[in-house]
Amino acid sequence: MDDLTKKVPIVIPSYEPDERLITLLNDFVKEDMAPVIIVNDGSGPEYDEIFAKAAAIIEPHGGKYISYRPNRGKGRALKTAFEYIRDNMPDVIGCVTADSDGQHTPACIASIIGALIANPDSLILGVRKFDGEDVPWKSRVGNNITIKVFSYVSGVKVSDTQTGLRGIPLDFMTDLIDCKGERFEFETQMLLECAGRLKIHEVPIKTVYDSKENHQTHFDPFKDSVRIYKILGVKFVKYMFASLSSFVVDIILFSVFCRIFAGAIPEAYLVQFSTICARLISATYNYIINYTLVFKSRAGKGTSLVKYAILAFVQMQASAWSVAGICFLLPVVPKTLIKCIVDTLLFLLSYSIQQRFVFASKKKKAE
Repeated sequence: MDDLTKKVPIVIPSYEPDERLITLLNDFVKEDMAPVIIVNDGSGPEYDEIFAKAAAIIEPHGGKYISYRPNRGKGRALKTAFEYIRDNMPDVIGCVTADSDGQHTPACIASIIGALIANPDSLILGVRKFDGEDVPWKSRVGNNITIKVFSYVSGVKVSDTQTGLRGIPLDFMTDLIDCKGERFEFETQMLLECAGRLKIHEVPIKTVYDSKENHQTHFDPFKDSVRIYKILGVKFVKYMFASLSSFVVDIILFSVFCRIFAGAIPEAYLVQFSTICARLISATYNYIINYTLVFKSRAGKGTSLVKYAILAFVQMQASAWSVAGICFLLPVVPKTLIKCIVDTLLFLLSYSIQQRFVFASKKKKAE
């Protein structure tokens, strides 16, 4: 290995490992790979012997063994390693994170190290294929669902949202120390933090499973999925809040303008005037909230404002024409119900368009 690869330490968060960890570390030594940092994430005393072997392997080669109890989660283990690198290895390019259960081969880890060196301003993802018979159903189904949900909520499409094999640039790694998420949801939060900031570079990797029966995962399908979707849901809830509060602002302003200009403007034009003034202000408010709070956009304000205005106009026309058309075709269905359904669908579509088009930054797309 050349000098640059030595500047990309390998981080391995580990909870209740088996001998596969020792095998992996011995392979690292044979291949003369980068220093390894192992974090014992609160494993019980019965695992002390394995970790003692691990420490004996990595420390003579510049590695570091860190341990604490009780278990705090994968996200906290990664942050602990990031803190160590920040404080003790200032000259590194970044780090590569890998799992301790033998899923990631030394060759695949080396490919991620190489990709990070070649793309020092990108997050590198070692992406797995989930169509093989040896892939546990929990991993296959869970990843496919999360990909679709993540793509809709974040506007970023990646092939593997939960891969543990990642190359992380130093500056980004340092910022992630204060990022939300202490368990598996941290890896999802990491991807969200990339939006508008880092490119995501994908590298195909081979995933190794001993068998469907023997493969063990500490990922809880219910608890950890709830944590992941909670992170994704927060963003959409912010979008709903922005829309609802804009509606409230619009109604209040409409009432205020009607009172202020009553008598000053002919009654025939009062409603139209108040509606336009209220809508302009509430739409501006909605734009500011979406730009700063919901999508945290880094797109140009002028460009995004024009796009937002176009979208608002198109959405208004789509609502009017769709409701009118459906009411004509289905006269027995209540008009209010039709409008509620149409506007709900347009509301969901508008979120995706704002995410991908109106407030999109140039660095969101995975390579």
